[in-house]
Amino acid sequence: MAGLSRFERPVVVQVSRHSSERIVFDVNDAAAILLRDFPRQTEKRKVAMDACLQVLRGEAHPPAARKAFVAAALEAKILRSD
Repeated sequence: MAGLSRFERPVVVQVSRHSSERIVFDVNDAAAILLRDFPRQTEKRKVAMDACLQVLRGEAHPPAARKAFVAAALEAKILRSD
């Protein structure tokens, strides 16, 4: 399943000023950050979590989850590279 949930291009985020940058290669990485490490509960975070879940269920494709994750990371000001 990992190959099916991989992003075409990784996304780089830094969840706090004191943490290292993290490279997000696939939907599993994005979902883990959204669930455990995301700095704020926002509507865009919820949309990104739903998009990741849809990909993991086989109901959507990784680009949709990547787009939602990037939007949530941008809103939370943790996006370093898209």
